[in-house]
Order: sequence, then C-alpha cells, then structure tokens
Amino acid sequence: MTDTAHKALRDCLGNTTSIHTPEALAGVNDFILGFLGYNKRIVKILDTAKIYSDGLVHIYAGLLWMLSETGDTPTAARQHAHQARLAPALNDRERLLLSTLEYWLEDDMPAVLQCLKDILQLWPHDFIALKIHQYDDFNNGRALDMLRVTELCLQAGAQNAHFHGMRAFAYEQCHQLDHAERAARRALALDPREAWAQHALAHVMLTQGRIEEGAAFLNAQAQGWEDLTSFLYTHLWWHKALFHISLGQAETALHIYDQHCWARDRTFSQDQAGAVSLLLRLEFAGVETAARWQDLGPYLAQRKHDVSQPFLSLHYLYGLLRAGRPEGEELLQTIRQLAANRNGGSTAAAWREVGLGLAEALAAHAQNRLHDVLPQLDPVLGRIEQIGGSHAQRDLFEQLALDTLLRTGQDGRAQQVLEGRRRYTPDDVPANHTLAQLYRRNGLEELAQEAQARLP
Repeated sequence: MTDTAHKALRDCLGNTTSIHTPEALAGVNDFILGFLGYNKRIVKILDTAKIYSDGLVHIYAGLLWMLSETGDTPTAARQHAHQARLAPALNDRERLLLSTLEYWLEDDMPAVLQCLKDILQLWPHDFIALKIHQYDDFNNGRALDMLRVTELCLQAGAQNAHFHGMRAFAYEQCHQLDHAERAARRALALDPREAWAQHALAHVMLTQGRIEEGAAFLNAQAQGWEDLTSFLYTHLWWHKALFHISLGQAETALHIYDQHCWARDRTFSQDQAGAVSLLLRLEFAGVETAARWQDLGPYLAQRKHDVSQPFLSLHYLYGLLRAGRPEGEELLQTIRQLAANRNGGSTAAAWREVGLGLAEALAAHAQNRLHDVLPQLDPVLGRIEQIGGSHAQRDLFEQLALDTLLRTGQDGRAQQVLEGRRRYTPDDVPANHTLAQLYRRNGLEELAQEAQARLP
C-alpha cells in the first residue's frame, strides 16, 4: 500500500484534509476550483460522492446542492450531510464546514456566518468559506460585509487570482471603483481567465460610463467562457448586452439574448432572472421582443411558490405575468402572504419592508396599470439593496420607474432621472434619444439638438 493511502492529503488551496486517496481528492479539488472559478467541473463532486465515503466529499456535495437555488431545501443536501456525519476522522476545519452545511439546512444563517468566520480566522486559505460568506452577504445586500470578510484572507490570498476577484467585486459593490479595478487587474495579472474578476471589471466600466471599452474588453474575453457554469456564462454575456444597448446596438443585444443568455440551463434561477431582466431592458430600448415572454413562461411556472430570494422571485413574477401565466398571480399571492408574516425571519422582513412594494409595482407595470406603479415603487427604492442583487441588476427597477414616468406624461421627473443617468454615461444612446424627444416636445429645441448630436 502506498504512503498516500495512509497520509491525509492537502487540497489545491493548501488546506489539510482527512482524505486519503488521490481520486477522492481530485473530486474535492474539482469542487474548489469549479466553485471559485465558476467552472463546469464543479459538478464532478456529485459523481465522486457516489463512489467515496469521505466526509469532505459529502460536505462539498451537500454545499453544491444548497447553492443550486431550487427554491426549497434539497433532499440531496440533507442526505449528503448525513453521510458526512457518519464519516470518521473529519478534521477540525471540516467539522466546521459540516456545521456550516447543517446550519444552512436549518436556515440558521447567523450560525452559518459565524462558522464561516471561525474557519477563516483559523484557516484563511479556505476560500470556499470566503465565497459562501460573500454569497450570503450579496443576497442580503450586505456589501460592506462582503468586503470586510476578505480582510481575514489578505495574506493568504496575496497570490491567488480567485481571492482578488472576490475582493474586486466586494469593492465594486461598496462603490470603491478605483480599488475594485486595481483588485480585478491584479487577479487578471495572476490569471487572465479569472472570470469573476472580468465580471467585476465589467461592473466598474459600466458604472463609469466606459461603454465602448467595456464592450471591447468583454469581446476579447468571450472565447474563454465556454467552460464556465451556466450562471456566469450567461451573466457575462448579459453584461456584454448591456454595453451594446447603451451603444445603440440593441439588435446585437437581442442576438446575445437568443444565442447566449437564454441558451444554456433554462431551469436555473440566475439564468431565468437574467433573461427576464434583459428582455425588459430591450423593450425599454425600443426592441420588439415578440413571443419571447411566452417562451419563458413554462420554465418560470416551476417557480410559482419560490420566494426564498426576493431579488430572483421578483424577476420570476414579472416574467410570469408578461407571459400571461396564471402562476404569476399565485406567486404574487405567496409573496403577499409571506410579507404579512411577522415571525418569518430575515427573508420575510425583506419582503415586508421592500419586496412587497416592488412586487406590486412590477405587477402593475406588467398588467399596464401604469398609474399604480409609482405609488408602490417610490417608497421602497431607497432601500432596494435589501432584496439582494448588484447595482447593475437593481438598476432595472430604476429603469422601470423611468419608463412609467415617460408613459404617464411626467416629463419633469423623467428629465431629472435621464440627466442623472447621462451624468455617468454621457453618450448613452437610449438616454440621449429619449431626452431629444422629451426636450423637443417641451419646446426646448436647443437642448433637443444637443442630445441628438450625441447619437451615432
């Protein structure tokens, strides 16, 4: 028998494991590199778990199921947690990882976050713990926590591209754009394929109005996206589509929707939300989306009771209503019921304080009850970060408010919004096109011509 059969092995991050076979370790490393790099190899841990009984293998398989965003607690995740509990000789770090999984199964997220912090304080090279912490922070609008937790790994992550990618996105969500760009470029210097850093840099360029540069940057990276998980593959193309919309190339963005954004895993939550978001943005840019809403409907229908993540559920709701599906009304009723629950924890609070108003506004817009939109939307926009999602993603709700203002003849408010948007993206084609029309119908021909001159 070889020495490796007796000796515990280290994972690809340098963390000691309780695993004794290279084959089981390969599955663990596939999960680590797949999760951190958004690579399709992540799913190999499920096949590894069918063969090996090592506790860490089953912990990671369980965590993968918890990250699958099915809208409920996956039975398979509980089974893997049970298998991990039966496995002998977990080390101290792995026991904390198992506790993380078990607390998550019970929806005790404060305990999950404490376990993750305990891991990072003792084993700062465990970037899986860091990534999961940031995942929960992001979904609950805690941008500062996303950044703060990276401080526990500064020395350990100094030469790790994935770490700098995580730190870059956290900086961006905290509006620290210069820091975000430096961190992203540090990640890409270490590994030009680091897709989360590419994503963070795309956010920076979009926010700073560097539209042509952003489109060119993502165009240069796109050939390396084929091995990415469905989420990041479609999401990077989604970002590229936003640049094209801003450049006045909406038909190119529609092509991206058809060929990339709604062309991978149509059952996955993030792909569904991204498709709804991009379709609506395309309509705001004047593009005819034809039967694409109806095409979304059957996939979104499975989400009719999924209110686990408000940001995602709001997209399901709008898509279902635009598709004319009865499941849209069922989902809206489920949201109303949860928001009325005063004992439902943080998710119910997010629905009650912000999400319900957004849901009612979205429903009114989808059903063309335009005068009912802003009374619901205005009071909650100032706290919209509570529902999760990024700045770029949540901008959809600002655009919906703008569309409502324009369609209800509220030119005064609309002009203020449009000029505020143009401050960051002076040559945005949809904004300038709309401002030219707005100024012209208000008798301000000089300003209309100035806006018109910015169009390609």
